[in-house]
Amino acid sequence: MSTGVIIALIVIVAAVVIVAAVLALRARRGPGGQNLKRRFGPEYDRAVARHDGDTRAAEHELTERVERHGSLRERPLEPGRREQYEARWTAAQERFVDSPREAVAEADRLLAELAGARGFPDGAQYEEQVAALSVHHAHHVHGYRRVHRVARADVVAGHDGDGHAGTEEMREAMVEARALFEDLVSPARHENHRDHSDQRDHKDHRAQARESVEPTDGGTAPARNHGRAHLPGFTRRHAKGS
Repeated sequence: MSTGVIIALIVIVAAVVIVAAVLALRARRGPGGQNLKRRFGPEYDRAVARHDGDTRAAEHELTERVERHGSLRERPLEPGRREQYEARWTAAQERFVDSPREAVAEADRLLAELAGARGFPDGAQYEEQVAALSVHHAHHVHGYRRVHRVARADVVAGHDGDGHAGTEEMREAMVEARALFEDLVSPARHENHRDHSDQRDHKDHRAQARESVEPTDGGTAPARNHGRAHLPGFTRRHAKGS
């Protein structure tokens, strides 16, 4: 065998080893940056900001979240429990007009409890629960963070009388957190083929509830009767006047 052939074989073997090493490294690192960005959406940008613009560190953090929680299967809710959670959220919205701080605290507790019921880590492990939620509900988990931050700020401020969140900030936190609540209270994906009509009814109910909570162009929100609950107007005027 000539020297040239031997050298060519060595080069080919070395190239195969390098390619195999690169593929193995990519497999260990998990999904690439573009896949992570598509999967996490605003969570991706938040992670990059948390790491001062270091995308490699942010992607490493997000990849670890996927490895820890990506295989989690959300548990379905029994119809009776779903109705109980919806009634509690409606009651929290109604309570906001007179007691916004209590309403925000209840929304925080309700999201933690509901996430636990769907199979996410227990609410006592807040950071881990949020990490798991960010893998499966990346586009809405920020609302939970916001309502939790506002609720915790009020608890801490209660000791020194300073630092309470403003009423408008609390109202906005409630509105943003509702998106995650709607995600979690909806039937699980694998249930959809069994009960499309019920899901449409829930979506119609939530769409009507949103209209009654969010301010309209005229600054007032119509109260609507949805059979089980009557939502009061939940407007900027009411919030600021609380």
